[in-house]
Amino acid sequence: MTSPSVLFVCVHNAGRSQMAAGLLRELSGGRVEVLSAGSLPADQINPIAVQAMAELGIDIAGQAPKVLTVDAVRESDVVITMGCGDVCPIFPGKRYEDWELDDPAGQGIEAVRPIRDEIKARVEALLGELLPA
Repeated sequence: MTSPSVLFVCVHNAGRSQMAAGLLRELSGGRVEVLSAGSLPADQINPIAVQAMAELGIDIAGQAPKVLTVDAVRESDVVITMGCGDVCPIFPGKRYEDWELDDPAGQGIEAVRPIRDEIKARVEALLGELLPA
């Protein structure tokens, strides 16, 4: 059996999708293939998102925003969008979810922590579905 693959997509691939990818990588212990991308990628990851993740002991500082490609969607079992709307290509047979989350862009650490914590709860639930105990 191959590892399930999950693609997280947000507009800039600088905050929400990067935090979700970092959390799933960490919590799955490498048992899930994790990708992230953006419809209009930023130049760099949001430093406040990096700080919020570092508080959990997860380092996403080395990640870089990537452009969303049709291949990334095609190769993923689950596609989680976070506010990128209709930009994501749709392939039959794929599982799609849209997580409505506040955008951490321009927010301080106090505003980003609850977003991070909501993402963590959703990632934990997703992981329970992908890798039942």
